[in-house]
Amino acid sequence: MPSTLLPFLLFAFVSSITPGPTNILVLSNAARYGLLASLPSVLGACGGAALLVLAVGTGLGESLLKVPGVHLAMTAVGLLWLTWLAWKIYASPAEALSAKDSPRKFGLVDAASLQLVNPKTWMMALAVISVFTTSTTDQGREVAWLSLTFFLVAMPCMGSWALLGAGSARWLKSPAALGRLNKILAVVLLISAWSSLLA
Repeated sequence: MPSTLLPFLLFAFVSSITPGPTNILVLSNAARYGLLASLPSVLGACGGAALLVLAVGTGLGESLLKVPGVHLAMTAVGLLWLTWLAWKIYASPAEALSAKDSPRKFGLVDAASLQLVNPKTWMMALAVISVFTTSTTDQGREVAWLSLTFFLVAMPCMGSWALLGAGSARWLKSPAALGRLNKILAVVLLISAWSSLLA
Protein backbone atom coordinates (compact mmCIF):
# COMPACT_ATOMS: atom_id res chain seq x y z
CA MET A 1 0.00 0.00 0.00
CA PRO A 2 2.76 2.58 0.69
CA SER A 3 3.67 2.84 -3.02
CA THR A 4 0.12 3.86 -3.92
CA LEU A 5 -0.50 6.11 -0.91
CA LEU A 6 0.48 9.45 -2.43
CA PRO A 7 -1.31 8.85 -5.76
CA PHE A 8 -4.41 7.72 -3.86
CA LEU A 9 -4.36 10.78 -1.59
CA LEU A 10 -4.13 13.02 -4.66
CA PHE A 11 -6.97 11.13 -6.35
CA ALA A 12 -9.15 11.35 -3.23
CA PHE A 13 -8.43 15.08 -2.90
CA VAL A 14 -9.28 15.87 -6.52
CA SER A 15 -12.40 13.68 -6.43
CA SER A 16 -13.66 15.39 -3.28
CA ILE A 17 -12.76 19.02 -3.93
CA THR A 18 -13.90 19.37 -7.56
CA PRO A 19 -17.42 20.76 -8.10
CA GLY A 20 -20.18 18.21 -8.24
CA PRO A 21 -23.83 17.94 -7.23
CA THR A 22 -23.07 17.15 -3.59
CA ASN A 23 -20.56 19.99 -3.22
CA ILE A 24 -23.04 22.48 -4.69
CA LEU A 25 -25.83 21.32 -2.37
CA VAL A 26 -23.54 21.54 0.67
CA LEU A 27 -22.52 25.08 -0.34
CA SER A 28 -26.16 26.10 -0.83
CA ASN A 29 -27.19 24.56 2.50
CA ALA A 30 -24.38 26.33 4.37
CA ALA A 31 -25.20 29.69 2.74
CA ARG A 32 -28.83 29.35 3.80
CA TYR A 33 -28.55 27.77 7.26
CA GLY A 34 -24.95 28.35 8.39
CA LEU A 35 -21.86 26.21 8.88
CA LEU A 36 -23.03 24.18 11.90
CA ALA A 37 -26.33 23.25 10.26
CA SER A 38 -24.48 22.02 7.17
CA LEU A 39 -22.10 19.70 9.06
CA PRO A 40 -24.51 16.72 8.99
CA SER A 41 -24.68 16.96 5.20
CA VAL A 42 -20.86 17.07 5.02
CA LEU A 43 -20.63 13.99 7.24
CA GLY A 44 -23.35 12.19 5.28
CA ALA A 45 -21.77 12.93 1.90
CA CYS A 46 -18.29 11.82 2.96
CA GLY A 47 -19.58 8.77 4.83
CA GLY A 48 -21.81 7.76 1.92
CA ALA A 49 -18.93 8.00 -0.56
CA ALA A 50 -16.61 6.01 1.73
CA LEU A 51 -19.26 3.32 2.25
CA LEU A 52 -19.74 3.11 -1.52
CA VAL A 53 -15.99 2.50 -1.95
CA LEU A 54 -16.27 -0.24 0.69
CA ALA A 55 -19.32 -1.79 -1.01
CA VAL A 56 -17.70 -1.79 -4.45
CA GLY A 57 -14.45 -3.15 -3.02
CA THR A 58 -16.16 -6.05 -1.28
CA GLY A 59 -18.02 -6.97 -4.47
CA LEU A 60 -21.50 -5.86 -3.42
CA GLY A 61 -21.53 -2.79 -5.65
CA GLU A 62 -20.15 -4.61 -8.69
CA SER A 63 -22.73 -7.39 -8.27
CA LEU A 64 -25.51 -4.80 -8.11
CA LEU A 65 -24.28 -3.06 -11.24
CA LYS A 66 -24.29 -6.38 -13.14
CA VAL A 67 -28.07 -6.68 -12.74
CA PRO A 68 -29.62 -5.57 -16.06
CA GLY A 69 -31.08 -2.08 -15.95
CA VAL A 70 -29.93 -1.22 -12.41
CA HIS A 71 -27.24 1.25 -13.48
CA LEU A 72 -29.60 2.99 -15.88
CA ALA A 73 -32.35 3.16 -13.25
CA MET A 74 -29.97 4.55 -10.62
CA THR A 75 -28.70 7.17 -13.05
CA ALA A 76 -32.24 8.19 -14.01
CA VAL A 77 -33.36 8.45 -10.38
CA GLY A 78 -30.26 10.47 -9.51
CA LEU A 79 -30.71 12.88 -12.40
CA LEU A 80 -34.41 13.38 -11.68
CA TRP A 81 -33.75 13.98 -7.98
CA LEU A 82 -30.94 16.44 -8.68
CA THR A 83 -33.08 18.25 -11.26
CA TRP A 84 -35.90 18.54 -8.71
CA LEU A 85 -33.45 19.84 -6.08
CA ALA A 86 -32.10 22.39 -8.57
CA TRP A 87 -35.64 23.60 -9.23
CA LYS A 88 -36.33 23.87 -5.48
CA ILE A 89 -33.18 25.98 -5.05
CA TYR A 90 -34.00 28.12 -8.10
CA ALA A 91 -37.59 28.75 -7.05
CA SER A 92 -37.02 29.14 -3.30
CA PRO A 93 -38.14 32.55 -2.03
CA ALA A 94 -35.31 35.01 -1.45
CA GLU A 95 -36.60 35.92 2.00
CA ALA A 96 -36.35 32.28 3.10
CA LEU A 97 -32.91 32.88 4.60
CA SER A 98 -34.54 33.92 7.86
CA ALA A 99 -38.09 32.74 7.38
CA LYS A 100 -39.71 29.89 9.29
CA ASP A 101 -41.02 28.31 6.10
CA SER A 102 -37.59 27.96 4.51
CA PRO A 103 -37.01 24.77 2.49
CA ARG A 104 -36.03 21.61 4.35
CA LYS A 105 -32.32 21.32 5.08
CA PHE A 106 -30.09 19.00 3.07
CA GLY A 107 -29.18 16.66 5.93
CA LEU A 108 -27.08 13.61 6.74
CA VAL A 109 -29.43 11.02 5.22
CA ASP A 110 -30.07 13.17 2.13
CA ALA A 111 -26.34 13.60 1.47
CA ALA A 112 -25.52 9.93 2.09
CA SER A 113 -28.36 8.65 -0.10
CA LEU A 114 -27.42 11.10 -2.86
CA GLN A 115 -24.09 9.28 -3.16
CA LEU A 116 -25.93 6.05 -4.00
CA VAL A 117 -27.54 7.59 -7.08
CA ASN A 118 -24.75 9.98 -8.04
CA PRO A 119 -22.97 8.63 -11.16
CA LYS A 120 -19.82 10.62 -10.28
CA THR A 121 -19.52 8.83 -6.94
CA TRP A 122 -19.97 5.39 -8.50
CA MET A 123 -17.28 6.11 -11.10
CA MET A 124 -14.98 7.33 -8.32
CA ALA A 125 -15.57 4.18 -6.24
CA LEU A 126 -14.97 1.89 -9.22
CA ALA A 127 -11.76 3.79 -10.04
CA VAL A 128 -10.50 3.48 -6.46
CA ILE A 129 -10.95 -0.28 -6.44
CA SER A 130 -9.66 -0.95 -9.95
CA VAL A 131 -6.62 1.35 -9.73
CA PHE A 132 -5.51 1.43 -6.10
CA THR A 133 -6.08 -2.09 -4.81
CA THR A 134 -3.37 -4.70 -5.15
CA SER A 135 -3.79 -8.43 -5.53
CA THR A 136 -3.04 -9.15 -1.89
CA THR A 137 -4.54 -11.98 0.11
CA ASP A 138 -6.04 -9.47 2.55
CA GLN A 139 -8.02 -7.35 0.10
CA GLY A 140 -10.84 -6.77 2.61
CA ARG A 141 -8.49 -4.92 4.95
CA GLU A 142 -6.98 -2.97 2.06
CA VAL A 143 -10.44 -1.87 0.86
CA ALA A 144 -11.41 -0.85 4.40
CA TRP A 145 -8.20 1.20 4.65
CA LEU A 146 -8.94 2.90 1.30
CA SER A 147 -12.49 3.70 2.42
CA LEU A 148 -11.33 5.20 5.70
CA THR A 149 -8.58 7.21 4.00
CA PHE A 150 -11.03 8.51 1.41
CA PHE A 151 -13.39 9.59 4.20
CA LEU A 152 -10.59 11.43 6.04
CA VAL A 153 -9.48 13.24 2.87
CA ALA A 154 -13.05 14.06 1.80
CA MET A 155 -14.11 15.63 5.11
CA PRO A 156 -11.92 18.77 4.89
CA CYS A 157 -12.59 19.04 1.14
CA MET A 158 -16.35 18.97 1.59
CA GLY A 159 -15.99 21.12 4.68
CA SER A 160 -14.31 23.79 2.57
CA TRP A 161 -17.44 23.96 0.40
CA ALA A 162 -19.52 24.42 3.56
CA LEU A 163 -17.14 27.16 4.74
CA LEU A 164 -17.41 28.87 1.37
CA GLY A 165 -21.20 28.77 1.60
CA ALA A 166 -21.28 30.01 5.19
CA GLY A 167 -18.83 32.78 4.34
CA SER A 168 -20.99 33.95 1.46
CA ALA A 169 -23.92 34.50 3.85
CA ARG A 170 -22.59 37.94 4.82
CA TRP A 171 -23.11 39.09 1.22
CA LEU A 172 -26.63 37.70 1.21
CA LYS A 173 -28.26 40.26 3.46
CA SER A 174 -30.57 41.48 0.71
CA PRO A 175 -33.30 39.28 -0.81
CA ALA A 176 -32.01 40.15 -4.29
CA ALA A 177 -28.50 38.85 -3.50
CA LEU A 178 -29.89 35.61 -2.07
CA GLY A 179 -32.13 35.19 -5.10
CA ARG A 180 -29.16 35.59 -7.45
CA LEU A 181 -27.14 33.01 -5.50
CA ASN A 182 -30.06 30.55 -5.56
CA LYS A 183 -30.37 30.85 -9.33
CA ILE A 184 -26.63 30.54 -9.96
CA LEU A 185 -26.31 27.48 -7.72
CA ALA A 186 -29.37 25.87 -9.29
CA VAL A 187 -27.90 26.24 -12.79
CA VAL A 188 -24.48 24.96 -11.65
CA LEU A 189 -26.17 21.98 -9.96
CA LEU A 190 -28.07 21.15 -13.16
CA ILE A 191 -24.90 21.39 -15.26
CA SER A 192 -22.86 19.25 -12.85
CA ALA A 193 -25.61 16.61 -12.64
CA TRP A 194 -26.34 16.29 -16.36
CA SER A 195 -22.68 16.49 -17.41
CA SER A 196 -22.27 13.01 -15.88
CA LEU A 197 -24.04 11.67 -18.97
CA LEU A 198 -21.16 12.93 -21.11
CA ALA A 199 -18.48 11.33 -18.92
